[in-house]
Amino acid sequence: MDSGAIRRRIALGMAVVTASGALALAASGSAHADPYCSGRKVRDLTFSTGVVHVYKADGYVCAVTFPKHASTAKRSMSVSVQARGNRPVVDSGRYSHHAGPVTVHAGHRCVRIKGSVEGGSVSSGWILC
Repeated sequence: MDSGAIRRRIALGMAVVTASGALALAASGSAHADPYCSGRKVRDLTFSTGVVHVYKADGYVCAVTFPKHASTAKRSMSVSVQARGNRPVVDSGRYSHHAGPVTVHAGHRCVRIKGSVEGGSVSSGWILC
């Protein structure tokens, strides 16, 4: 094998290693895009004063409420997740950045998500059945 063929094989090998490394980084980055909840994002429930991000992983559902406009002032916020047949798990209070995260084990049951910021609120009804 001449030196040109060796260089081409080395270049091809480096390209394969680089591409596989880039794919691995992209896959791991998308799996943990939110620092509060693990899993994949399944819904965004938007309302007039904020948004609730909903994640699901291995039978668990997690939700976090964020205000529409960032501020350092504390305001009334809440988030709740209820698996059908169980009581809701709630985080409410006066927060400046977010309410939650709240995580419940839902298995294959439907869940109801609620969130509020100041005067605005959202309720999903039974979803993710």
